Amino acid sequence: MNERDREARRERVRDWLASLEEHARAEGDEATRDLLSQLERRAASLGIPPSPVDGPPFVNTLPYPDGYPGDLELEERVEAFVRWNAMALVARSNRATPGIGGHIGSYASAATAIEVLLTHFVRGHAHPEGPDRLFLQGHASPGIYARAFLEGRLDASQLDRFRRETAGGGLSSYPHPWLMPDFWETPTVSMGLAPILAIYQARFDRYLVQRGLREQAPHTWAVLGDGEMDEPESLGALRFAAGLGHLTFVIDGNLQRLDGPVRGGGRALSELARLFEGAGWRVLQVLWNGAVCALLEADRDGLVAARIDATEDATWQRLAAEGEEALRAHLVGDDPHLREVAKTLGPFDRGGHDRRALHAALAAARDSDRPTVVLAHTVKGRGLGEAGEAQNVAHKTKDLEGDALRAFRDRLGVPVSDEALDDLPLLEADDAMRAHLEARREALGGPRPRRVTVPSDLEVDPTLFERFEGGSEREVTTTAWLVRLLGALLKDDSLGPRLVPIVPDEARTFGMEALFPRIGVHVAEGEAFEPVDAGSLVSYDAREDGQLLEEGITEAGAMGSFVAAGTGHANGGPVTLPFFFFYSMFGFQRVGDLIWAAGDARARGFLIGATSGRTTLNGEGLQHQDGHSHLTGHAYPTVRPYDVAYGYELAAIVRDGMRRMLEDDEDVIVYLTVANEPYPMPPMPAGARDGIVRGLHRVREAERPQVSLLGCGPLLRAARDAAERLEADYGVAAEVWSVTSFTLLHRDCCRVERWNRLHPMEEPVTPFLREALGEARRPFVAVTDWVKALPQTLARWLPGPLHALGTDGFGRSDTREALRRHFEVDADHTVIAALAALADEGVVARRVVQDAIEAASVDPEAETPLRR
Repeated sequence: MNERDREARRERVRDWLASLEEHARAEGDEATRDLLSQLERRAASLGIPPSPVDGPPFVNTLPYPDGYPGDLELEERVEAFVRWNAMALVARSNRATPGIGGHIGSYASAATAIEVLLTHFVRGHAHPEGPDRLFLQGHASPGIYARAFLEGRLDASQLDRFRRETAGGGLSSYPHPWLMPDFWETPTVSMGLAPILAIYQARFDRYLVQRGLREQAPHTWAVLGDGEMDEPESLGALRFAAGLGHLTFVIDGNLQRLDGPVRGGGRALSELARLFEGAGWRVLQVLWNGAVCALLEADRDGLVAARIDATEDATWQRLAAEGEEALRAHLVGDDPHLREVAKTLGPFDRGGHDRRALHAALAAARDSDRPTVVLAHTVKGRGLGEAGEAQNVAHKTKDLEGDALRAFRDRLGVPVSDEALDDLPLLEADDAMRAHLEARREALGGPRPRRVTVPSDLEVDPTLFERFEGGSEREVTTTAWLVRLLGALLKDDSLGPRLVPIVPDEARTFGMEALFPRIGVHVAEGEAFEPVDAGSLVSYDAREDGQLLEEGITEAGAMGSFVAAGTGHANGGPVTLPFFFFYSMFGFQRVGDLIWAAGDARARGFLIGATSGRTTLNGEGLQHQDGHSHLTGHAYPTVRPYDVAYGYELAAIVRDGMRRMLEDDEDVIVYLTVANEPYPMPPMPAGARDGIVRGLHRVREAERPQVSLLGCGPLLRAARDAAERLEADYGVAAEVWSVTSFTLLHRDCCRVERWNRLHPMEEPVTPFLREALGEARRPFVAVTDWVKALPQTLARWLPGPLHALGTDGFGRSDTREALRRHFEVDADHTVIAALAALADEGVVARRVVQDAIEAASVDPEAETPLRR
């Protein structure tokens, strides 16, 4: 094709583009989209295949705005001061304490977006319509501290104690409400948790509105990194956000992970655009500043747009590192017309650093009728120059010195003299800046981030638990006992509406189907279908104001709802209390990071590990049988783990937990494992309540016991059976204790041991475990459906040696009897262990142990369940 033909083709393309622009002006967006669809269909009928789906063109979604509802110059000065102080507080901390850590590069890229959000959009706690939800990018925390310093909410001494908290008054590394309960609102590190928590928070707010517990849903804003969107939790719930117009993600698209590019040979933001569009989100790209937008507008032949669309992330990173002139040369190319246009334009830059473009996108997101993602194209480490701007080392940059520090100061234009430069002074706001900051936040309802808690307005009626502390001659599972208790609590006029039952799926497995017609399954759009079981008494009753959250097969999503429901006391209310039922195996093992975040968020509620026990859930086998969640949960500081054998234990624990959460305003989570093995339930023994909630109570007495058996959950019955046989067959006096919480007993022992160690001149304190068991020496045998390490946490505080039986190893399918024989936790093995312990003490002859082994037909040479 010669030059004349190429020019003719370009002219025809210009005519088509001009026609399209005229059609769009005359007919509007909807008609234009219809026209494009018709053109695609006609092309397909002519045998022309559709173009590969590459996402939207790599240009701004919205036209570049003409104006800005703020003082651009003043806001840019504020941002410059914040960015300087963010760098200074990290650098000062690392100079004072080398290696203390911190991040400069992340906030440097997200600074403009965060400033526009906090200056113009995010409502505070004093706003008439209540506070918005705010999830801030975790690694940008130094910038948030620096802004709070300008506002006068933090002082210089606190900034100088960044990441040094143990002496008091220091600043946590990341957003941690547990550590800074008046400042941080939501934990956003580990990366990837904020997206799913934000989605389920927004959904929970709509749930509250549809159930009449709130008048309107606040807006949820989440500032996220493009690299963290690789985490499966980040994108796994996108479709679940359908209809949540009060939800906005702002993705800081600096195209860099912690060590290198997000998609070196690809395009991360285009990939995200496709994913979000496919999930039904509105995608607003803020990719270029006003100068680049003007160049694109003047480009008659689409050369700039084509060049942009052909550029991958690694090249954008290189161009950012080389500077503005490199970007200008890349976009303009060798076209004479574009070169002339470019001479009339200001500096070229990415849109994530352009206030006007960002404000327009955030305003559109705020007013959207569907969830919106703002993809902000930024530069990591912006302003750091060779010390980190667009460099792979940007995430690790902790300090600036010499020429790099001087260049950073000059680029920001902050008032720091050459003489003071190396001292890294913290800059305070001048009068104009302070007035601006105060006025904007006052107009929006107060400072953010800020955590404001309200006392619970709920009380727990003890009479609700009375019939559940009695017994039942009928065989009942502890899971069924709990569901019945929950059903009774839901009937209470004041408490019931605030309870939030949550289940990922398999509510029928847990016996919860009776709740379907009573409280309904929450479906935002109401019952748009007739369930197949519509005529039954326990029909799947889906309705808009349904109370039960059945989330589908996603424990991560259900934990998102748990955190939202469990933090109402610090999220603008109302106070609600979640009961999250899940397969015991798929709790701490699968979503342990989210449970840890729930503790950090100071959430309150009940985690119910149903169908628990490695030998009690008998048919499901290796992947389902949990014998270790209590050992895992042992490490979670705000979790109070319990394993129950009887219904009265369960009722006492739920009553105590609700009192702590709703009356005493304790930030605790109760983890309660219940099982699916039916057996008769005895009534609560007199005086047992205190021991139950503290972790231990006696269920079988013996005069001058020779051995103490410790059991829990369904295996407590093996301990009781073994005690009867020890007395009847061997003349051994055995007492039996129900251990409802090895973890709480261990924590109490550790607390008392520490007090005694640090108070050598005081009368030693006795832990509850020793108070209950007494001082008489005798052996102890623990038989549980958990790994042996769990009861062994108490060994050093017992008044005698401990022999632990447990279910170490992988589970398998069989009868409960066969499984308990396989794992050596049945009554026979408990008897043998007790006799062996007594033989070690010289109380019985070893021949007695051998006789017991032979009588039980136990093969001593059988392979141990725990393989190496």
